[in-house]
Amino acid sequence: MSEKVRVAVVQDCPVPFDLAGTITKVEALTQKAAATGAKLIVFPEAFVSGYPKGLDFGARVGMRSPDGRDTFRRYYDSSIALDSDECRRIGAAAAKAKAHLVIGVMEKDGGTLYCTVLFFGPDGALLGKHRKLMPTAMERLIWGFGDGSTLPVFDTPHGKLGAVICWENYMPLLRTAMYSKGIQIYCAPTADDRDTWVSTMQHVALEGRCFVLSSCQYLTRGDCPDDYDAIQGNDPKTVLMRGGSCIIAPLGQLIVPPDFSGPKILTAELDMGDIARGKYDFDVTGHYARPDVFHLTVNERPMHPVSNSAGMPFTD
Repeated sequence: MSEKVRVAVVQDCPVPFDLAGTITKVEALTQKAAATGAKLIVFPEAFVSGYPKGLDFGARVGMRSPDGRDTFRRYYDSSIALDSDECRRIGAAAAKAKAHLVIGVMEKDGGTLYCTVLFFGPDGALLGKHRKLMPTAMERLIWGFGDGSTLPVFDTPHGKLGAVICWENYMPLLRTAMYSKGIQIYCAPTADDRDTWVSTMQHVALEGRCFVLSSCQYLTRGDCPDDYDAIQGNDPKTVLMRGGSCIIAPLGQLIVPPDFSGPKILTAELDMGDIARGKYDFDVTGHYARPDVFHLTVNERPMHPVSNSAGMPFTD
């Protein structure tokens, strides 16, 4: 593991409902981040191709409107399949940047959308993914649920890398599972731009004695299509998501405080020795654990809804 590593957190927005435009923007932002010397680049939750803040998709209890169904169709069409040219273009951007790339996407699989984080290596290879286990509130209307088969932590030359998405970070057992895998660079793509979010990120850093990189979009109404029917109104200057991205050290210090000033790329150099310095007096799944009192079991098997008589999932 390298002693120090420069990282970049992207605070910007996609081209909502526009897959081609968003991928082009991902390529440009990745190169801009790489120009800072970053060897790890982190994008926000649902960056490809948008977190639909303020939309209701025409839903009421017991009712769905035709317009809402068409909004979902547009959202689905702007999402990304893993076996696609668009996904390969993201990998190529990582390769051109010679950096690890962590990016939030809307992944389409069958007829379902998943809020997913993709991990790319500096050679452009797709290393793996994490699907959000628990969409929050109205997200459950338009997103499916992940399972325990996508909880990876990757060994990289810079440290052990993983991601937990937005309010999953409020799930203590999920955090514990990640700590048990030895996560050192804990990415937290999010859509939470509240003042209170930073306290959660500081808690995670302190609890896991890891670096936390939180990335949130900066999105205005003017960034969205003209017919984007958000509850916040149609003033192009209205801020739908105000950022608040930050970078936090293993003892909870704000290396880069939350930034609400607009689109930007936040960078920092991480001293990986700070992890051992932090675990000196607290290792939540090591010397500070009490397995004689508490024990967590994690089901990491893929949970297929249909299988054949041999117990194998059906595939195309």
